[in-house]
Order: sequence, then structure tokens, then C-alpha cells
Amino acid sequence: MDALTALHSRVSTNLLCEPAPTKEQLENIFKAGMRACDHRNLTPWKYIVIEGEARNRFGELMVRVKTAMEGKALDSALTEKIKSKPLRAPTIIVVVANITSHDKVPDSEQLYSAAASAQMMMVAAHAQNLGAIWRSGSLMFRKEMRSGLGLNEQDQIVSFIYLGKPSVIKPVPELNSSDFVEYW
Repeated sequence: MDALTALHSRVSTNLLCEPAPTKEQLENIFKAGMRACDHRNLTPWKYIVIEGEARNRFGELMVRVKTAMEGKALDSALTEKIKSKPLRAPTIIVVVANITSHDKVPDSEQLYSAAASAQMMMVAAHAQNLGAIWRSGSLMFRKEMRSGLGLNEQDQIVSFIYLGKPSVIKPVPELNSSDFVEYW
């Protein structure tokens, strides 16, 4: 798929199934992510891949983080719901903004660069006929999640990119640029 077709036709796909992306597909996704805009070449991103059995451990981490957030034990239905979330896709990539102190590049710009990296990865997945959805939520902002994933205090989770084969092909919504563009 050529670049403009991928950019113009990408949609989020929330119904994902096996097979997981191949190593070659993942490498293409990482290479695309590392081409994001990056002031001063700080490379303010890192990626954590969660596949196979690690998805169950990630679900357990999510339960621990939610329990800490609530300050009390969760009921069994909510516990099972949260534990199963990582099983919605065969592969998850945690995109992390690896913020470093820099006098000319503020933290916010490094965060935006990591978010741009995640978006590039979403398009690269689509270009390889993979389904992908950018997931987030309150758990990703918690220190318990960062420490559970082995991240440092200055690291910020930008997204959980769920990847797999699309179970359903979604139509591409029509958007008209004139609805969003003004000339000054």
C-alpha cells in the first residue's frame, strides 16, 4: 500500500484476532515510529511489546493498578473484565515517552513526539493490512502502572496500541478538509 493510501484510509479497528503481527511487521512498525518528528534528535520514545502469556500478566497488573486507584478490593465481575482487556488483541505495544531534561526541548514537546511516534506506528500497521487501535484510560497515568512495567518516574505512557488481524473491515468515514481548514 502506498503512503498516501495508508494515510487516507487508516481507521481504528477494535475487533482484532490472531494471527499476531510477524516479527517483520513489528520491525516495520517500530521503524515507522522512530521516524516521528523529534526536536534535537532526543528519541524520546520506547516501546514495550506484550504478547502471548504476557497479556495475562498485563491483565493482572491492570487489576492491581485499578485496585490501588479505588483503594479497595474490586468485585469479581470487574476484576474479570479488567483482566480480560489485554486479551482483545494478540499483540499490544506500550508506547512510552522517555522524557529527558533538556534546556531547548520542553517535556511537552517530547511527549508530543512520542505521540507522533504512536501515530506513525498506527499507519504502518494499516499499511501492512493489520488492524490497530490506540487505547488509553486512567490506568496508564498511574505510577503503579509505570512501575509495574519497569518504567522510570519521568516516563509517561502515551498509548497502548492493540494489534492483530481485523475481525471486521470498517468503512472509512468521509471527511471533508474544508470542515477543518481555515486560511488566515
